[in-house]
Formats: sequence, C-alpha cells, structure tokens
Amino acid sequence: MKFLLPTDGSSYSEAAAKFLLRLNLSAQDEIRILHVISDEPMQDQDDFYSRRIREMKQLIAPSILGSTKHFLETTPAKIDTSIEVGCPDSRIIEAAIQEQADLIVMGPKRVKGIQSHIVGSVTKSVSINSPKPILVIKPSPDEIPGKMKILFATNGSENARRTAEVLSSIPFHDAASITVLHVITPVFYDVPEHYVSSVNAGMKDALLSLKDREMRQADEVISQASNYLKRRFTQVDSLLREGDPTDEILQTASELRPDIIALGSKGMGGFRGLIGSISRYILSVAECSVLIGKI
Repeated sequence: MKFLLPTDGSSYSEAAAKFLLRLNLSAQDEIRILHVISDEPMQDQDDFYSRRIREMKQLIAPSILGSTKHFLETTPAKIDTSIEVGCPDSRIIEAAIQEQADLIVMGPKRVKGIQSHIVGSVTKSVSINSPKPILVIKPSPDEIPGKMKILFATNGSENARRTAEVLSSIPFHDAASITVLHVITPVFYDVPEHYVSSVNAGMKDALLSLKDREMRQADEVISQASNYLKRRFTQVDSLLREGDPTDEILQTASELRPDIIALGSKGMGGFRGLIGSISRYILSVAECSVLIGKI
C-alpha cells in the first residue's frame, strides 16, 4: 500500500507517523513523507524580512523530514521524502494524485493554544477536496500495540462500500477488530412522540409497514458489509441503532472507544431531513482517528 504522510514537524504529524508503526507494514508498502514550505502571500514578497523567512523555512525543512523519518526507521516499508513549496493543502492533494497514493495519513493540526481534537484548516481542506481516502490521526490514551479497534459506519452506499475496500487494503495486524454500524433514521425522528401518536390508524399501519421494510433493508446493509469485511478481518461484529446518525455514531464511539471511525466521504448521506456533511462533523468532533473513504 502507498501512504502519503504530510508533516509539518508538529506533535500531531509525529503522532501520524507513529500510527503507521502500529500497522503490519512490509517491504511491499511505501511511505512518502511530504513537507510543504508554506508560501503564504505577504505584503511585500521581496522585502528583506520576507526573503529571510523563506530562507529559514528552507533551512528547517530537511530537519522536519529527518525527524519524521526517524520515527519510521524500524519499519520495513520503503520510505521516500520530498519537499514542496506552495499552499499546503493544494500541494498535499497534488502529491497524493501524482504519487497515486492509496491513503493520506495526517494529523489534525489544530489551532495553536486550543487543547482539543479540533481539526485545523489544512487537514479539513484536504479531507474535503482530495479525491484520495484520508486518515486523520487523533492519538488515544487507550492505544494497545498491535491491536486496532475500528468502528465502520455504513449506509450501504457506494461511498461506504469504497470505505470498506480501503479498510480491507490497510495492513492491519490480525488482532484488529471491526464493528459494522448501521443507523436507521425514523421517519419522524425529529417530531415529538405525542404528536406522532395522534396520527390516524391508516397512517400508523403505513408507518409500521415502512418500518418493517427499513429493518429488512438495514439487515441487508449490515449483512453485505460484514460478509465483505470477514474476508479480511477475523473479528467482525455488527450493531443496528435507531436515531440521528451523527448522534448514534458518536455515542457508539463513546461506548466502544475505537481507534478509528471509518465512513464514506458523503457521510451517511441519503437519510431524510439531514443537512450538511456528517463525515465532516464526525471528523471535527470525534475524539479518535477518522478514516474518510473516497469514490
């Protein structure tokens, strides 16, 4: 598998590098470490201070790459390094395409001074605009060497199926376990129960019929995902929840404490009444690492 590992020398980038050591890497795997020298516009690009800043960044860049490479020196995977100049998010995306990377692995690069799991603008931009799958690493205190717990949220869409393919191609150790989660969103999930109970008998029968159909569809979604993942993982469990997908994914993650939440780039799109991207929200607020698959 070909990994692209962007690094800025921060502790978050170091955590992303260390995460790769938890995988069962081999000599067939490749890791491209990329550092982008940010060329942000200044008032006067040619004044003395601007030139000095660019010179300092260029002098520091090899040390940043060397430090990241040091964390990976025990892995059997092939390691290459490169330096680019420009807008970090654009250069990362371009490098992932040019290198035909299978997966981008990077830290959240949060805002300085904010001790939280908030994802920074560069990581967020890459996760939104990159055509390549991305794994954003958020270190957990519950990490167990060699063992990985994954929560895979699926709605049976093409995006979800692509995420399952990415999970199956990542060289996890055999001890890795995965839980397949599907969330049913009730027709009236956003309407108080006492209003729903006032509908007439004919409407109730129709709702019961719809719920039965949704349950059958949910069982099929879980069955297909589980059967596919069992080709790669020896321990595959499944969960069916009902409610708001975002809430249920985060609640399940709180209960299971996985190392990774995996979902498609369109999140759980297709559920009634939901506005915006669930995958983006999960990426922003989840306390664990998040994998977003791309078609």
